[in-house]
Amino acid sequence: MALSHMTSERLSTLTSWNADWNGLRVAVLGLSVTGFSVADTLAELGADVLVVTEKADEEYARLLPVIGARLWTGPLDSADTGTAEGSVPAELTDFAPEVVVASPGFPPRHPLISWVRENGIALWGDVELAWRVRDKVVRADGSPADWILVTGTNGKTTTTRLAATMLVAGGLRAAPVGNIGTPVLDAVRDPSGFDALVVELSSHQLWYLGLQDSPDPVSPWAAVCLNLADDHLEWHGSFDEYRAAKAHVYDNTRVACVYNKADAATQRMVEDAEVIEGARAIGFDLGTPGPSDLGVVEGIVVDRAFLEDRRTSALELTTVDELASLGLAAPHIVSNILAAAALARSLDVAPAAIRDALRGFRLDPHRIEVVARHAGITWVDDSKATNPHAAASSLAAYPGAVWVVGGLLKGVDISELVSGRGAGAKAAIVIGVDRAAVVAAFERHAPAVPVFEVEADETEGVMAQVVELAAGVARDGDVVLLAPAAASFDQFASYADRGRRFAAAVRERIGTGDPGDHDTTAANPADAPRPDDARPDDRG
Repeated sequence: MALSHMTSERLSTLTSWNADWNGLRVAVLGLSVTGFSVADTLAELGADVLVVTEKADEEYARLLPVIGARLWTGPLDSADTGTAEGSVPAELTDFAPEVVVASPGFPPRHPLISWVRENGIALWGDVELAWRVRDKVVRADGSPADWILVTGTNGKTTTTRLAATMLVAGGLRAAPVGNIGTPVLDAVRDPSGFDALVVELSSHQLWYLGLQDSPDPVSPWAAVCLNLADDHLEWHGSFDEYRAAKAHVYDNTRVACVYNKADAATQRMVEDAEVIEGARAIGFDLGTPGPSDLGVVEGIVVDRAFLEDRRTSALELTTVDELASLGLAAPHIVSNILAAAALARSLDVAPAAIRDALRGFRLDPHRIEVVARHAGITWVDDSKATNPHAAASSLAAYPGAVWVVGGLLKGVDISELVSGRGAGAKAAIVIGVDRAAVVAAFERHAPAVPVFEVEADETEGVMAQVVELAAGVARDGDVVLLAPAAASFDQFASYADRGRRFAAAVRERIGTGDPGDHDTTAANPADAPRPDDARPDDRG
Protein backbone atom coordinates (compact mmCIF):
# COMPACT_ATOMS: atom_id res chain seq x y z
CA MET A 1 0.00 0.00 0.00
CA ALA A 2 2.99 2.28 -0.58
CA LEU A 3 2.24 5.86 -1.53
CA SER A 4 1.73 5.98 -5.29
CA HIS A 5 3.46 8.54 -7.48
CA MET A 6 0.07 10.01 -8.35
CA THR A 7 -0.87 10.35 -4.67
CA SER A 8 2.51 11.87 -3.84
CA GLU A 9 2.10 14.44 -6.59
CA ARG A 10 -1.38 15.31 -5.38
CA LEU A 11 -0.25 15.77 -1.76
CA SER A 12 2.45 18.18 -2.93
CA THR A 13 -0.31 20.45 -4.27
CA LEU A 14 -2.29 20.47 -1.02
CA THR A 15 -0.70 23.56 0.51
CA SER A 16 -3.75 25.83 0.60
CA TRP A 17 -7.33 25.81 1.83
CA ASN A 18 -8.25 26.52 -1.77
CA ALA A 19 -6.49 23.42 -3.17
CA ASP A 20 -8.49 20.41 -4.33
CA TRP A 21 -8.95 18.24 -1.23
CA ASN A 22 -12.15 16.69 -2.56
CA GLY A 23 -12.32 12.91 -2.16
CA LEU A 24 -8.86 12.58 -0.54
CA ARG A 25 -8.98 9.47 1.66
CA VAL A 26 -7.78 10.46 5.12
CA ALA A 27 -7.75 8.32 8.24
CA VAL A 28 -7.77 10.27 11.50
CA LEU A 29 -6.31 8.45 14.51
CA GLY A 30 -7.89 9.49 17.80
CA LEU A 31 -11.02 11.41 18.68
CA SER A 32 -10.10 13.87 21.39
CA VAL A 33 -10.35 17.64 20.94
CA THR A 34 -7.49 17.53 18.45
CA GLY A 35 -8.82 14.53 16.55
CA PHE A 36 -12.24 16.07 16.13
CA SER A 37 -10.77 19.35 14.89
CA VAL A 38 -8.85 17.38 12.25
CA ALA A 39 -11.92 15.41 11.15
CA ASP A 40 -14.10 18.52 11.07
CA THR A 41 -11.55 20.44 8.97
CA LEU A 42 -11.07 17.63 6.48
CA ALA A 43 -14.80 17.06 6.12
CA GLU A 44 -15.27 20.77 5.44
CA LEU A 45 -12.60 20.50 2.74
CA GLY A 46 -14.49 17.64 1.07
CA ALA A 47 -12.11 14.82 2.01
CA ASP A 48 -13.32 11.26 2.62
CA VAL A 49 -12.72 10.86 6.37
CA LEU A 50 -12.52 7.74 8.54
CA VAL A 51 -11.87 8.26 12.26
CA VAL A 52 -10.23 5.33 14.05
CA THR A 53 -10.16 5.36 17.84
CA GLU A 54 -10.30 3.04 20.83
CA LYS A 55 -13.11 5.00 22.43
CA ALA A 56 -15.11 8.04 21.43
CA ASP A 57 -16.59 10.85 23.45
CA GLU A 58 -20.35 10.58 23.06
CA GLU A 59 -20.73 14.13 21.74
CA TYR A 60 -17.96 13.75 19.16
CA ALA A 61 -19.33 10.37 18.06
CA ARG A 62 -22.76 11.96 17.54
CA LEU A 63 -21.31 14.83 15.50
CA LEU A 64 -19.13 12.80 13.12
CA PRO A 65 -21.97 11.59 10.85
CA VAL A 66 -23.40 15.10 10.92
CA ILE A 67 -20.20 16.53 9.42
CA GLY A 68 -19.91 13.60 6.99
CA ALA A 69 -17.17 11.51 8.61
CA ARG A 70 -17.23 7.83 9.54
CA LEU A 71 -16.19 6.28 12.85
CA TRP A 72 -14.59 2.98 13.83
CA THR A 73 -13.96 2.13 17.50
CA GLY A 74 -12.15 -0.84 18.97
CA PRO A 75 -8.83 -2.00 20.45
CA LEU A 76 -5.79 -0.55 18.69
CA ASP A 77 -2.69 -1.55 20.61
CA SER A 78 -2.99 -5.34 20.70
CA ALA A 79 -1.22 -7.30 17.98
CA ASP A 80 -2.68 -10.77 17.47
CA THR A 81 0.19 -11.84 15.24
CA GLY A 82 2.95 -9.98 17.04
CA THR A 83 3.27 -7.59 14.10
CA ALA A 84 1.92 -4.14 13.36
CA GLU A 85 -0.24 -5.68 10.63
CA GLY A 86 -1.96 -7.85 13.20
CA SER A 87 -3.32 -4.87 15.13
CA VAL A 88 -4.67 -2.86 12.18
CA PRO A 89 -8.47 -2.88 11.86
CA ALA A 90 -9.72 -4.36 8.59
CA GLU A 91 -11.85 -1.24 8.16
CA LEU A 92 -8.67 0.83 8.00
CA THR A 93 -6.83 -1.40 5.53
CA ASP A 94 -9.92 -1.64 3.33
CA PHE A 95 -10.22 2.15 3.40
CA ALA A 96 -6.69 2.38 1.93
CA PRO A 97 -5.93 5.88 3.24
CA GLU A 98 -3.79 8.23 1.19
CA VAL A 99 -2.98 10.24 4.31
CA VAL A 100 -3.12 9.41 8.01
CA VAL A 101 -3.40 12.29 10.48
CA ALA A 102 -2.53 11.08 13.98
CA SER A 103 -3.47 12.69 17.26
CA PRO A 104 -0.38 13.45 19.36
CA GLY A 105 -1.22 10.70 21.85
CA PHE A 106 -0.03 8.03 19.38
CA PRO A 107 3.70 7.37 20.08
CA PRO A 108 6.18 6.47 17.31
CA ARG A 109 6.18 2.79 18.24
CA HIS A 110 2.41 2.35 18.35
CA PRO A 111 1.39 -0.56 16.09
CA LEU A 112 -0.78 1.69 13.92
CA ILE A 113 1.99 4.25 13.42
CA SER A 114 4.40 1.43 12.56
CA TRP A 115 1.92 0.08 10.00
CA VAL A 116 1.47 3.52 8.42
CA ARG A 117 5.21 4.08 8.07
CA GLU A 118 5.98 0.54 6.89
CA ASN A 119 3.43 0.99 4.12
CA GLY A 120 4.75 4.34 3.00
CA ILE A 121 1.51 6.19 3.72
CA ALA A 122 1.80 9.94 4.30
CA LEU A 123 1.75 10.58 8.08
CA TRP A 124 0.83 14.02 9.35
CA GLY A 125 0.01 15.62 12.66
CA ASP A 126 -2.64 18.27 13.19
CA VAL A 127 -0.03 21.05 13.05
CA GLU A 128 1.10 20.19 9.52
CA LEU A 129 -2.51 20.07 8.33
CA ALA A 130 -3.17 23.45 9.99
CA TRP A 131 -0.14 25.00 8.28
CA ARG A 132 -1.27 23.70 4.89
CA VAL A 133 -4.72 25.31 5.23
CA ARG A 134 -3.71 28.42 7.20
CA ASP A 135 -4.82 30.71 4.35
CA LYS A 136 -8.54 30.06 4.87
CA VAL A 137 -8.76 33.47 6.55
CA VAL A 138 -6.19 36.09 5.56
CA ARG A 139 -5.24 39.61 6.56
CA ALA A 140 -5.96 42.73 4.56
CA ASP A 141 -2.76 42.25 2.55
CA GLY A 142 -3.81 38.72 1.61
CA SER A 143 -1.33 36.94 3.88
CA PRO A 144 -2.25 34.44 6.61
CA ALA A 145 -1.42 34.95 10.28
CA ASP A 146 2.19 34.68 11.35
CA TRP A 147 3.00 31.75 13.62
CA ILE A 148 5.11 31.92 16.77
CA LEU A 149 6.09 28.50 18.13
CA VAL A 150 6.70 27.74 21.80
CA THR A 151 8.05 24.53 23.30
CA GLY A 152 10.24 23.38 26.19
CA THR A 153 10.12 20.84 28.97
CA ASN A 154 8.50 23.40 31.27
CA GLY A 155 6.86 26.79 31.04
CA LYS A 156 5.24 26.33 27.62
CA THR A 157 1.72 27.28 28.60
CA THR A 158 2.73 30.26 30.70
CA THR A 159 5.01 31.60 27.97
CA THR A 160 2.40 31.02 25.28
CA ARG A 161 -0.22 32.92 27.27
CA LEU A 162 2.25 35.70 28.10
CA ALA A 163 3.31 36.16 24.48
CA ALA A 164 -0.28 36.23 23.21
CA THR A 165 -1.25 38.72 25.95
CA MET A 166 1.68 40.96 25.00
CA LEU A 167 0.78 40.84 21.30
CA VAL A 168 -2.81 41.80 22.04
CA ALA A 169 -1.63 44.66 24.28
CA GLY A 170 0.48 45.79 21.32
CA GLY A 171 -2.59 46.08 19.14
CA LEU A 172 -2.33 42.79 17.23
CA ARG A 173 -5.10 40.24 16.81
CA ALA A 174 -3.48 37.22 18.46
CA ALA A 175 -4.44 34.03 20.26
CA PRO A 176 -2.73 31.26 22.26
CA VAL A 177 -3.42 27.92 20.56
CA GLY A 178 -2.13 24.36 20.16
CA ASN A 179 -1.20 22.16 23.09
CA ILE A 180 -2.51 24.89 25.41
CA GLY A 181 -6.09 23.78 24.65
CA THR A 182 -7.53 25.40 21.51
CA PRO A 183 -6.56 23.30 18.46
CA VAL A 184 -4.59 25.19 15.82
CA LEU A 185 -7.11 24.08 13.21
CA ASP A 186 -9.92 25.81 15.08
CA ALA A 187 -7.90 29.03 15.08
CA VAL A 188 -7.02 28.99 11.37
CA ARG A 189 -10.71 28.50 10.55
CA ASP A 190 -11.91 31.29 12.84
CA PRO A 191 -13.67 33.74 10.52
CA SER A 192 -12.50 36.75 12.55
CA GLY A 193 -8.90 36.02 11.56
CA PHE A 194 -5.63 36.81 13.35
CA ASP A 195 -2.40 38.70 12.83
CA ALA A 196 -0.45 36.12 14.81
CA LEU A 197 -0.99 32.74 16.43
CA VAL A 198 1.16 31.75 19.41
CA VAL A 199 1.31 27.99 19.05
CA GLU A 200 2.28 25.85 22.04
CA LEU A 201 3.77 22.58 20.80
CA SER A 202 4.41 19.42 22.77
CA SER A 203 7.30 17.12 21.92
CA HIS A 204 4.70 14.72 20.53
CA GLN A 205 3.42 17.29 18.04
CA LEU A 206 6.97 18.26 17.12
CA TRP A 207 7.88 14.63 16.42
CA TYR A 208 5.11 14.49 13.84
CA LEU A 209 6.16 17.87 12.49
CA GLY A 210 9.64 16.47 11.96
CA LEU A 211 8.19 13.93 9.51
CA GLN A 212 6.78 16.58 7.17
CA ASP A 213 7.74 16.32 3.53
CA SER A 214 6.01 19.33 2.03
CA PRO A 215 7.00 21.91 -0.57
CA ASP A 216 5.71 24.47 1.93
CA PRO A 217 6.95 23.33 5.37
CA VAL A 218 6.01 25.06 8.61
CA SER A 219 8.02 28.30 8.77
CA PRO A 220 7.37 30.34 11.92
CA TRP A 221 8.03 34.04 12.35
CA ALA A 222 9.75 33.26 15.66
CA ALA A 223 10.29 30.21 17.85
CA VAL A 224 11.57 29.31 21.30
CA CYS A 225 12.61 26.20 23.19
CA LEU A 226 12.53 27.34 26.81
CA ASN A 227 14.54 24.52 28.37
CA LEU A 228 15.28 20.83 28.04
CA ALA A 229 15.23 18.07 30.66
CA ASP A 230 14.19 14.42 30.88
CA ASP A 231 10.49 14.00 30.19
CA HIS A 232 8.16 11.80 28.15
CA LEU A 233 10.93 9.22 27.71
CA GLU A 234 8.33 6.45 27.64
CA TRP A 235 6.79 8.11 24.55
CA HIS A 236 9.97 8.93 22.65
CA GLY A 237 12.07 5.96 23.71
CA SER A 238 15.17 7.95 24.70
CA PHE A 239 16.34 11.40 25.70
CA ASP A 240 18.10 11.83 22.35
CA GLU A 241 14.83 11.24 20.51
CA TYR A 242 13.05 13.67 22.85
CA ARG A 243 15.69 16.32 22.22
CA ALA A 244 15.55 15.78 18.47
CA ALA A 245 11.79 16.29 18.49
CA LYS A 246 12.06 19.51 20.51
CA ALA A 247 14.71 20.87 18.12
CA HIS A 248 12.23 20.87 15.23
CA VAL A 249 10.63 23.97 16.76
CA TYR A 250 13.35 26.07 15.09
CA ASP A 251 13.06 24.54 11.61
CA ASN A 252 12.67 27.22 8.92
CA THR A 253 12.34 30.09 11.41
CA ARG A 254 12.24 33.41 9.56
CA VAL A 255 13.02 36.17 12.07
CA ALA A 256 13.93 35.17 15.66
CA CYS A 257 15.23 31.93 17.19
CA VAL A 258 14.85 32.59 20.92
CA TYR A 259 16.87 30.38 23.27
CA ASN A 260 17.71 30.07 26.96
CA LYS A 261 21.30 31.11 27.66
CA ALA A 262 21.13 29.20 30.96
CA ASP A 263 20.36 25.95 29.08
CA ALA A 264 23.13 25.08 26.63
CA ALA A 265 20.97 22.45 24.92
CA THR A 266 18.65 25.13 23.55
CA GLN A 267 21.57 27.15 22.20
CA ARG A 268 22.90 24.06 20.40
CA MET A 269 19.46 23.54 18.85
CA VAL A 270 19.60 27.04 17.39
CA GLU A 271 23.16 26.55 16.14
CA ASP A 272 22.17 23.32 14.40
CA ALA A 273 18.83 24.53 13.02
CA GLU A 274 18.09 25.04 9.33
CA VAL A 275 16.55 28.51 9.31
CA ILE A 276 15.62 31.15 6.77
CA GLU A 277 18.51 33.45 5.89
CA GLY A 278 18.43 36.53 8.10
CA ALA A 279 16.92 34.86 11.16
CA ARG A 280 18.59 36.03 14.36
CA ALA A 281 19.54 34.11 17.50
CA ILE A 282 18.06 35.90 20.55
CA GLY A 283 19.16 34.80 24.02
CA PHE A 284 17.56 35.29 27.40
CA ASP A 285 18.44 34.50 30.99
CA LEU A 286 18.31 36.09 34.43
CA GLY A 287 21.72 37.70 34.16
CA THR A 288 23.07 40.81 32.47
CA PRO A 289 22.24 40.59 28.75
CA GLY A 290 24.66 41.07 25.92
CA PRO A 291 23.69 42.57 22.58
CA SER A 292 20.90 40.49 21.00
CA ASP A 293 19.78 39.28 24.46
CA LEU A 294 17.12 39.99 27.06
CA GLY A 295 17.93 39.81 30.76
CA VAL A 296 17.96 41.49 34.16
CA VAL A 297 20.22 44.36 35.24
CA GLU A 298 20.07 45.49 38.87
CA GLY A 299 16.45 44.41 39.18
CA ILE A 300 15.38 45.87 35.83
CA VAL A 301 14.12 43.55 33.08
CA VAL A 302 15.63 44.82 29.82
CA ASP A 303 15.76 44.23 26.07
CA ARG A 304 19.12 44.58 24.30
CA ALA A 305 18.02 42.72 21.18
CA PHE A 306 15.33 44.73 19.44
CA LEU A 307 16.73 48.25 19.28
CA GLU A 308 19.14 49.92 16.91
CA ASP A 309 21.75 50.93 19.47
CA ARG A 310 21.88 47.57 21.26
CA ARG A 311 25.66 47.75 21.68
CA THR A 312 25.49 50.57 24.20
CA SER A 313 21.90 50.77 25.45
CA ALA A 314 18.86 48.75 26.53
CA LEU A 315 15.09 49.17 26.79
CA GLU A 316 13.37 48.77 30.15
CA LEU A 317 10.41 46.37 30.06
CA THR A 318 9.54 46.10 33.77
CA THR A 319 11.23 45.59 37.14
CA VAL A 320 11.56 42.57 39.40
CA ASP A 321 9.89 44.55 42.20
CA GLU A 322 6.87 45.23 40.02
CA LEU A 323 6.72 41.57 39.03
CA ALA A 324 6.85 40.63 42.71
CA SER A 325 3.84 42.85 43.40
CA LEU A 326 2.01 40.91 40.67
CA GLY A 327 3.01 37.48 42.00
CA LEU A 328 5.31 36.93 38.98
CA ALA A 329 8.80 37.12 40.50
CA ALA A 330 9.65 33.41 40.84
CA PRO A 331 12.86 32.87 38.85
CA HIS A 332 11.33 30.46 36.33
CA ILE A 333 8.39 32.81 35.76
CA VAL A 334 10.78 35.72 35.11
CA SER A 335 12.50 33.49 32.55
CA ASN A 336 9.15 32.82 30.89
CA ILE A 337 8.46 36.56 30.81
CA LEU A 338 11.81 37.23 29.14
CA ALA A 339 11.15 34.58 26.50
CA ALA A 340 7.65 35.87 25.81
CA ALA A 341 8.91 39.45 25.63
CA ALA A 342 11.53 38.42 23.06
CA LEU A 343 8.83 36.83 20.91
CA ALA A 344 6.59 39.90 21.22
CA ARG A 345 9.43 42.33 20.54
CA SER A 346 10.23 40.41 17.34
CA LEU A 347 6.82 41.64 16.11
CA ASP A 348 7.57 45.22 17.21
CA VAL A 349 5.39 45.25 20.32
CA ALA A 350 6.42 48.34 22.30
CA PRO A 351 8.00 48.02 25.77
CA ALA A 352 5.11 49.98 27.30
CA ALA A 353 2.61 47.47 25.88
CA ILE A 354 4.61 44.60 27.38
CA ARG A 355 4.54 46.28 30.78
CA ASP A 356 0.79 46.86 30.49
CA ALA A 357 0.26 43.21 29.52
CA LEU A 358 2.14 42.01 32.60
CA ARG A 359 0.08 44.21 34.90
CA GLY A 360 -3.07 42.41 33.82
CA PHE A 361 -1.60 38.90 33.63
CA ARG A 362 -2.40 36.09 36.04
CA LEU A 363 -0.76 32.69 36.19
CA ASP A 364 -2.80 29.61 35.42
CA PRO A 365 -4.28 27.73 38.37
CA HIS A 366 -1.93 25.10 39.82
CA ARG A 367 1.19 27.04 38.79
CA ILE A 368 2.90 28.18 42.03
CA GLU A 369 -0.57 29.19 43.22
CA VAL A 370 -0.83 30.12 46.90
CA VAL A 371 -4.07 28.49 47.99
CA ALA A 372 -4.03 29.54 51.65
CA ARG A 373 -2.09 31.23 54.45
CA HIS A 374 -3.05 30.14 57.93
CA ALA A 375 -1.26 30.13 61.28
CA GLY A 376 1.86 31.46 59.57
CA ILE A 377 2.00 28.57 57.07
CA THR A 378 1.69 29.17 53.33
CA TRP A 379 0.22 26.38 51.21
CA VAL A 380 1.34 26.43 47.56
CA ASP A 381 -0.16 24.40 44.71
CA ASP A 382 2.27 23.77 41.85
CA SER A 383 0.59 20.57 40.71
CA LYS A 384 1.53 21.53 37.16
CA ALA A 385 5.15 20.66 38.05
CA THR A 386 4.80 17.23 36.44
CA ASN A 387 8.51 16.51 35.95
CA PRO A 388 11.75 17.02 37.91
CA HIS A 389 12.80 20.10 35.96
CA ALA A 390 9.58 21.92 36.83
CA ALA A 391 9.75 20.83 40.45
CA ALA A 392 13.34 22.09 40.69
CA SER A 393 12.13 25.54 39.65
CA SER A 394 9.43 25.43 42.33
CA LEU A 395 11.91 24.40 45.01
CA ALA A 396 14.25 27.19 43.88
CA ALA A 397 11.38 29.63 44.37
CA TYR A 398 10.54 28.24 47.84
CA PRO A 399 13.70 26.80 49.40
CA GLY A 400 13.27 24.92 52.67
CA ALA A 401 9.65 24.02 51.95
CA VAL A 402 7.80 20.98 53.16
CA TRP A 403 7.75 19.24 49.79
CA VAL A 404 4.86 17.09 48.55
CA VAL A 405 6.37 14.90 45.83
CA GLY A 406 5.56 11.79 43.80
CA GLY A 407 3.13 10.25 41.36
CA LEU A 408 3.79 8.58 38.02
CA LEU A 409 7.44 9.20 37.14
CA LYS A 410 7.11 8.29 33.43
CA GLY A 411 10.46 6.50 33.39
CA VAL A 412 12.38 9.54 34.69
CA ASP A 413 15.05 9.20 37.41
CA ILE A 414 14.34 11.64 40.24
CA SER A 415 17.70 11.18 41.98
CA GLU A 416 19.34 14.34 40.64
CA LEU A 417 16.42 16.47 41.81
CA VAL A 418 16.46 14.91 45.28
CA SER A 419 20.22 15.30 45.68
CA GLY A 420 20.05 18.90 44.44
CA ARG A 421 17.09 21.09 45.32
CA GLY A 422 15.37 18.32 47.30
CA ALA A 423 18.18 18.07 49.82
CA GLY A 424 17.21 21.53 51.09
CA ALA A 425 13.60 20.62 51.84
CA LYS A 426 12.44 20.75 55.46
CA ALA A 427 10.63 17.44 54.92
CA ALA A 428 9.27 15.33 52.09
CA ILE A 429 5.77 13.89 51.91
CA VAL A 430 5.74 11.20 49.23
CA ILE A 431 2.65 10.21 47.24
CA GLY A 432 1.87 8.08 44.21
CA VAL A 433 2.37 4.71 42.63
CA ASP A 434 6.13 5.28 42.20
CA ARG A 435 6.72 6.42 45.77
CA ALA A 436 9.16 3.58 46.49
CA ALA A 437 11.58 5.05 43.95
CA VAL A 438 11.20 8.50 45.52
CA VAL A 439 11.75 7.22 49.05
CA ALA A 440 14.81 5.28 47.88
CA ALA A 441 16.22 8.42 46.25
CA PHE A 442 15.95 10.30 49.55
CA GLU A 443 17.59 7.43 51.43
CA ARG A 444 20.55 7.48 49.03
CA HIS A 445 20.93 11.19 48.25
CA ALA A 446 19.29 13.22 51.02
CA PRO A 447 19.16 11.05 54.16
CA ALA A 448 18.91 14.08 56.46
CA VAL A 449 15.51 15.08 55.07
CA PRO A 450 12.61 13.56 57.06
CA VAL A 451 10.42 11.51 54.70
CA PHE A 452 6.76 10.68 55.26
CA GLU A 453 5.03 8.20 52.97
CA VAL A 454 1.34 8.57 52.13
CA GLU A 455 0.00 5.04 51.90
CA ALA A 456 -3.58 5.93 50.96
CA ASP A 457 -4.43 4.35 47.61
CA GLU A 458 -7.91 5.75 47.16
CA THR A 459 -7.95 9.14 45.44
CA GLU A 460 -10.30 10.62 48.02
CA GLY A 461 -7.92 9.92 50.89
CA VAL A 462 -4.56 10.96 49.47
CA MET A 463 -4.61 14.71 49.98
CA ALA A 464 -6.28 14.56 53.39
CA GLN A 465 -3.34 12.47 54.60
CA VAL A 466 -0.87 14.78 52.83
CA VAL A 467 -2.25 17.85 54.59
CA GLU A 468 -2.38 16.09 57.96
CA LEU A 469 1.27 15.08 57.69
CA ALA A 470 2.35 18.51 56.40
CA ALA A 471 0.53 20.31 59.20
CA GLY A 472 2.41 18.18 61.70
CA VAL A 473 5.78 19.27 60.29
CA ALA A 474 5.29 22.88 59.15
CA ARG A 475 5.72 25.78 61.56
CA ASP A 476 5.18 29.53 61.48
CA GLY A 477 6.93 30.95 58.40
CA ASP A 478 7.08 27.65 56.52
CA VAL A 479 5.76 26.81 53.05
CA VAL A 480 4.06 23.56 52.15
CA LEU A 481 4.73 23.05 48.44
CA LEU A 482 2.89 20.61 46.19
CA ALA A 483 5.40 20.17 43.33
CA PRO A 484 5.11 16.47 42.53
CA ALA A 485 7.78 16.12 39.79
CA ALA A 486 5.55 13.41 38.35
CA ALA A 487 2.40 12.87 36.33
CA SER A 488 -0.93 12.60 38.11
CA PHE A 489 -2.71 9.79 36.27
CA ASP A 490 -1.83 7.09 38.79
CA GLN A 491 -4.22 8.52 41.39
CA PHE A 492 -5.93 11.57 39.88
CA ALA A 493 -7.81 12.52 36.72
CA SER A 494 -5.27 15.23 35.86
CA TYR A 495 -2.76 17.60 37.42
CA ALA A 496 -5.66 20.04 37.83
CA ASP A 497 -7.67 17.44 39.73
CA ARG A 498 -4.64 16.78 41.95
CA GLY A 499 -4.25 20.50 42.66
CA ARG A 500 -7.94 21.02 43.36
CA ARG A 501 -7.99 18.13 45.82
CA PHE A 502 -4.90 19.51 47.56
CA ALA A 503 -6.52 22.94 47.93
CA ALA A 504 -9.78 21.41 49.15
CA ALA A 505 -7.94 19.35 51.77
CA VAL A 506 -6.09 22.46 52.95
CA ARG A 507 -9.35 24.39 53.30
CA GLU A 508 -10.91 21.48 55.16
CA ARG A 509 -7.95 21.38 57.53
CA ILE A 510 -8.03 25.06 58.38
CA GLY A 511 -11.78 25.01 58.85
CA THR A 512 -13.24 26.71 55.79
CA GLY A 513 -14.64 25.39 52.55
CA ASP A 514 -14.47 28.79 50.89
CA PRO A 515 -11.11 29.94 49.54
CA GLY A 516 -12.23 33.51 50.10
CA ASP A 517 -12.56 33.04 53.88
CA HIS A 518 -8.85 33.04 54.55
CA ASP A 519 -5.80 34.95 53.45
CA THR A 520 -4.67 34.11 49.92
CA THR A 521 -2.46 35.72 47.31
CA ALA A 522 -5.54 36.35 45.21
CA ALA A 523 -6.27 39.12 47.67
CA ASN A 524 -2.72 40.46 47.86
CA PRO A 525 0.16 38.63 46.16
CA ALA A 526 2.75 40.70 47.95
CA ASP A 527 1.69 39.24 51.32
CA ALA A 528 2.86 35.73 50.40
CA PRO A 529 6.43 34.64 51.14
CA ARG A 530 8.43 35.96 48.21
CA PRO A 531 10.51 33.55 46.17
CA ASP A 532 14.24 34.07 46.01
CA ASP A 533 15.23 36.99 43.81
CA ALA A 534 15.88 36.04 40.20
CA ARG A 535 19.45 34.78 39.87
CA PRO A 536 21.46 33.98 36.72
CA ASP A 537 22.01 30.37 37.79
CA ASP A 538 18.29 29.60 38.12
CA ARG A 539 17.02 27.88 35.00
CA GLY A 540 13.39 28.64 34.16
